Amino acid sequence: MSAPDPVQNPARNAVSSCSRLTASVLVAVALLAPACKPKGTVDPSIVAAEQAGAWAIHEALETRILAGSASEADRAAAVEKVRAAADDGSAAYAYARAAVAGRLAELRGLQALDLIEEVQTWALKAIERDADFQGMAPQRMVGTLYVLAGKHLKHGDSEEGLEFLEAVVEAHPDAAVNHLRLAQGYIALGDPEPGLEGLCLARAGRDTLTKEEQVLLDRLVEDVGGSDALGCEEPSAEGETP
Repeated sequence: MSAPDPVQNPARNAVSSCSRLTASVLVAVALLAPACKPKGTVDPSIVAAEQAGAWAIHEALETRILAGSASEADRAAAVEKVRAAADDGSAAYAYARAAVAGRLAELRGLQALDLIEEVQTWALKAIERDADFQGMAPQRMVGTLYVLAGKHLKHGDSEEGLEFLEAVVEAHPDAAVNHLRLAQGYIALGDPEPGLEGLCLARAGRDTLTKEEQVLLDRLVEDVGGSDALGCEEPSAEGETP
């Protein structure tokens, strides 16, 4: 299981850093909020995963998050444990490091800049180790990061981020999440028109998206003016003659 990319639209709906973010309000928004001491308790599944390595820790945290039960303490503990895990030189290890750091950064404010840089560092390492890992998930992560939080990084900008996302869509056009993230990038940069087709394609593949990604999709559709503004073509009935 791979983690959703750890950045979202930075411009609106600021939230408390102590509250759990929805799929449409991730790292870029969180950068506007203050940090707080981790709340909650650490679930035993996070502790148990430590013995199996970085990827298992990542999956345990994702399971908690997708179930809507992850505490900030879960995320903080996962970061500590994944950092302590031995690096086996794999893309899976590097991606797990990036994804887990991103999940904690969702709940931290300006004091989370070190986590944002950690996401960038390890996502780029994952690309170096396996350029097609998890359907180019590291590229999608870096692209989203650069588009939505590039100004907080020493390297990388929004244009480079779009190039990453466009390359992922070109290589894996059947994955709805890729169209979703590219559309998100265009919309975040104030140029929604090129992203409308991507939203249509993401809607067509809605069933393949996680619950978080579906929430993000709905939010982005709302941002561009609703379903009518998209102008999506209705799929033809089976056997229908054009």
